[in-house]
Amino acid sequence: MNITGIEALVPTQTDNQLVNAVSTQVMSQSLDVQETLGQDMIKMMEQSVTPNLGQNFDMSI
Repeated sequence: MNITGIEALVPTQTDNQLVNAVSTQVMSQSLDVQETLGQDMIKMMEQSVTPNLGQNFDMSI
């Protein structure tokens, strides 16, 4: 039985789990930021709309 071979696999598995956990957290935070930016953009667009613009149209020939 090769114990050194088993020892070499244990830290790698733990390292992979750590990398996956960190990657998941970073992605989660990135999605939260993107959602906030999207909501802010929607608010800005709603505030920039002039509700009475274009209601009256005068046409003369």
